[in-house]
Amino acid sequence: MCGVLGGYNLPAKYIIPTVGSVWRGGDHSAAELLASCYRETMLLAQKNKIETLAFPAISCGVYGYPLDDAAQIAIGTLIECQRNNETLKLVWLVCFNNDTLLVYNKHLKQIQASK
Repeated sequence: MCGVLGGYNLPAKYIIPTVGSVWRGGDHSAAELLASCYRETMLLAQKNKIETLAFPAISCGVYGYPLDDAAQIAIGTLIECQRNNETLKLVWLVCFNNDTLLVYNKHLKQIQASK
């Protein structure tokens, strides 16, 4: 992670680049590495008093991370981090296709049902 960059010509004030973990069958601490991407981004946002973040489904494209597992890690980690973040007001989960949207919605509904 290289820190917070300017948004330049994008419709965003800032960009926080992160590189997800490559799926290798579940070995090599893949889940912790993926959670770390979200956790470290949230920490940088908090340190820089960023109020809104947007996340794609990190590692679910060419890195081959199973979508269902990745969604569960992403949502769980973001909820955990949000509890300690007083500046962040909104987190967008950007789903680039319907399959991703369905999986993310499934996990969000499970969390709502467990409350």
